[in-house]
Amino acid sequence: MDRLQAMQVFTEVVKRGSFTAAADHLDMSRVKATRFVSELEKWLGTRLLQRSTRRVSLTEAGQACLVQCQQMLELENGLQATIGQRDSSPKGQLRITSSSSFGQLHLATAVTDYLQRYPDVSVDMMMLDRTVNLIEERIDLAIRISGELDPGLVARRLAPCRSVICASPAYLAAHGTPTTPEQLAEHNCLTYSNFGKGEWRFQHPQTDEIGVPVSGNLSANEVGALTAATLAGAGIALQPTYLAGPYIRSGELTPLLEAWHPPELVIWGVYLSRQHVPAALRSMLDFLVERFSETPYWDR
Repeated sequence: MDRLQAMQVFTEVVKRGSFTAAADHLDMSRVKATRFVSELEKWLGTRLLQRSTRRVSLTEAGQACLVQCQQMLELENGLQATIGQRDSSPKGQLRITSSSSFGQLHLATAVTDYLQRYPDVSVDMMMLDRTVNLIEERIDLAIRISGELDPGLVARRLAPCRSVICASPAYLAAHGTPTTPEQLAEHNCLTYSNFGKGEWRFQHPQTDEIGVPVSGNLSANEVGALTAATLAGAGIALQPTYLAGPYIRSGELTPLLEAWHPPELVIWGVYLSRQHVPAALRSMLDFLVERFSETPYWDR
């Protein structure tokens, strides 16, 4: 038995959630992939995976084995890189997830341009407005927007994500324009159901950060829904500039309280391992950093 290849098959089965998906990725039959894992279990004298008709899951021994296998494969890749035998040309499939709004507005076109540069790579995009488990859902790269990430996550900073308070001219004509953060209490504020629903925070060059209670008759878990409502004159919203920027430039939305800045978030690229990064994933991260930069094109 080629034990290194067996370890590779085992880690791919875990990563992709099935023997069939792992076999397809490794360009081998499902029977052969199953045999590799079975031989690895026989060699170790323990069951690594629980099989069912729909999915596979790690046993306790399998979880410990996965860590060791990843380390062994990382050592192998490091040795190959050192002696110059590693194929540095990006190839294979990347499974990427992001929020619906950012994915549709910015990530899809970035991925299209990336694929033109690296035609041997294919990308499977998942637009999901929830946090996913990278191992369980077989994700290579998750684009997440947040402040500080869990310290246990491996991530690369792709770009800042700035926000703006805004409303439509029609809403402001009917209800007036707030000139201080405290006046937001007098307005219908459209909020996110899972972020800052009851309070918006602001930073000002001459004062400490403050929190302002806000409320309104509409909340949503997806930023695009609030954008549509804001454009329709439903109220005042806290919007990311990657989405609101074009509407502000066209005059369809008016920025408010411009001396007061909501805290800046970060667009992160989250992935599984810092030490075992395939050429396709590494080049995708480099491409997105280059594409978005420290001053993203939507903020210029």
